[in-house]
Amino acid sequence: MRSVAVLGLALMVAGTGLSGCKRHHETTGEKIDHFGDKMQDTFDPPKGPGEKAGRTIDRTLHDD
Repeated sequence: MRSVAVLGLALMVAGTGLSGCKRHHETTGEKIDHFGDKMQDTFDPPKGPGEKAGRTIDRTLHDD
């Protein structure tokens, strides 16, 4: 029983260490999405601070 607890603790510590890794570079799809966002802002700019904040929140949450 004790070895199971030690194994569980070791797996938890290993998982915690892996979660601290840096984020990978942007994928091609993410770059295309960001380019599309910039083009939308160029051709259809937000019409006030409320819409600008809304777009920022939507893009942060990926709710297009």
